[in-house]
Amino acid sequence: MTPDETGERIRSAFARLTRDRPSLSELDRALMAAFERLMQGRPEVTDGTITATNICVEAGVSRASYYRSPVAAVVKDILEAPQTRRPELDELREEVKRLRHAERALRRDHAAETRELKDTIATYANQIQLLTLANADLRAENQRLRQQVEKHGAVRVLHPGDG
Repeated sequence: MTPDETGERIRSAFARLTRDRPSLSELDRALMAAFERLMQGRPEVTDGTITATNICVEAGVSRASYYRSPVAAVVKDILEAPQTRRPELDELREEVKRLRHAERALRRDHAAETRELKDTIATYANQIQLLTLANADLRAENQRLRQQVEKHGAVRVLHPGDG
């Protein structure tokens, strides 16, 4: 829905409310005007976020008055409609929220992958240490057997060319 279509939807909802309830107070009219300004991205007092508090501040009324007003139900219906286009500021805030959530997920995944890689490195380091010790034992046994052969001389060394 384009911003113009959203504006038209808001105006028609408020026109229907005015037609159904001709005795709307100035407070109700102030709430409608404040909501329209916020939806158009033209806040006068607040940061422009579409919240009940900001509608109240823009209209200069209390939250209790807002919730007692029939305007609150119309505003709720408008905002709950999936085709309602929010002002750019709200869209950007939603995008920032979505990106932060995605960043947290990426950080969580990266941390899990890092932990897994550290565990793998520790396993490999242990295996290398075991293989180094086994290699040292084999070298020592090889040295011992060579010395034994030299001492007794009963074993004849074969050269590749013999035979």
